[in-house]
Formats: sequence, C-alpha cells, structure tokens
Amino acid sequence: MPLPPEAIALIAVLALGTIWLIAVFNRCVALRNKVREAWSGIDVQLKRRHDLVPALVETVKGYQSHEATTLANVVASRNAAVQAHGAAQAGPAEAGLSSQLRSLFAIAEAYPQLKADANFRQLSAQLVEIEDQLQYARRYHNGAVRDFNNLIQSFPNNLVSGLLQFHEQAFFEVEEATERSAPKIQLG
Repeated sequence: MPLPPEAIALIAVLALGTIWLIAVFNRCVALRNKVREAWSGIDVQLKRRHDLVPALVETVKGYQSHEATTLANVVASRNAAVQAHGAAQAGPAEAGLSSQLRSLFAIAEAYPQLKADANFRQLSAQLVEIEDQLQYARRYHNGAVRDFNNLIQSFPNNLVSGLLQFHEQAFFEVEEATERSAPKIQLG
C-alpha cells in the first residue's frame, strides 16, 4: 500500500530539516575550530612577547637602577598578562603590558648609552616584529570570531545554535585608543 501524500510530505520536511540541522552544526563546528586556531596564533605571539619582557627589563636594569618603579610595573604587567586566559581577560592585561612597555622605552630615550646597546637594540627589534605578528594574529582571530558570531546569531541558525551549545565568542580588543599601536621604538 503506497504512502499517502501527507506522509511523504512529512518525511520530506523531516529529511530536509535533518539535513539543515547537520549542515548548521558542521558549519558551527568548523567556525568554532577556526576561532580556536586563531586564538592559538595570538597565544603564540603573546608568549613570545612575554618571554622577551624579562630580557628587556634586565637590559634596562643594568643601565639605571633608580628606575625601579617602572621596571617593577613592567614585570607586574607581564605577570598579569601571562595569567590571563582567553580574549576577554587577555585584552585588558595586554593593554596594561603595552602601556608599561611604552614607559620602559621612554626610559631608554633618556639614556643614549642604553639606546646604543646592541642587546637592547636587538630586543627592541624583536619586540617590533612580535607586535607586527600579533597585530596580524588579532585581525585573523577577530575575523574568525565575526564569522562564527554571524553564523550563530543569524536567522534561522540562531534557533538551534544555542541548543547545540554554540555561544558567542569574544573579540580580542584593545582597551584604549593609545593601545592600538605598537610601542614606538627608535633604534638610533
């Protein structure tokens, strides 16, 4: 006995709904993984930056011991940045570290012999490179977050994304306008 047209229509609707649900789920998984990969890229650059700070501090410390407050602030900001996890925590912590690094380089401006030091110049050049790479990683991360958030917030995907445990991701943002650029370093 053939199926009535209503049953065929119901089976077709259920099949299409299932296919759509699978497609939404797979797209959400792919974009969530892209966001995680992008954060990993930022994390690598932040670790490189964090590893460079102690060497910079030691180099400056060797020239001027009476700048202890600035050096202590740089170290404290670096430690706070190392402890931060995820874009929401890391953004403000990294903004604080950038601010303290600017103070550190302001000290260097006052001491020509420090600016001429080969070790300081090499560390400064490495920091500039890291800041450039970090900027690229931030852009990639924020683009991945934008795509993911657009997907899960768009109709009709938003009807199921919450049920599938997909939640909005945070952008890696800089807190202040002055934080939006790499520290200015003059090497000579």
